[in-house]
Amino acid sequence: MALDVLYFAWLRERIGQPRERIQTDAATVRDLVRELAALDEWHAAALSDLSAVRVAVDQELADLDAPLAGAREVAFFPPMTGG
Repeated sequence: MALDVLYFAWLRERIGQPRERIQTDAATVRDLVRELAALDEWHAAALSDLSAVRVAVDQELADLDAPLAGAREVAFFPPMTGG
């Protein structure tokens, strides 16, 4: 499936791009992370500590075991804080 992957804040800086379109057979977000980390050292470094990363599938917060069937977009971003 074709999937738009978006990166925000320091993830974007480490990977070097704000978004990319990929072809994947990943069944879950966790599978997608494995595929992305295997692409190059920048993806691997950015996704090495998943406790510091949040994810949204089609603009809905999700966990690493969320299914990707039918998804069009996955976004990775740091935890947000508010005041």
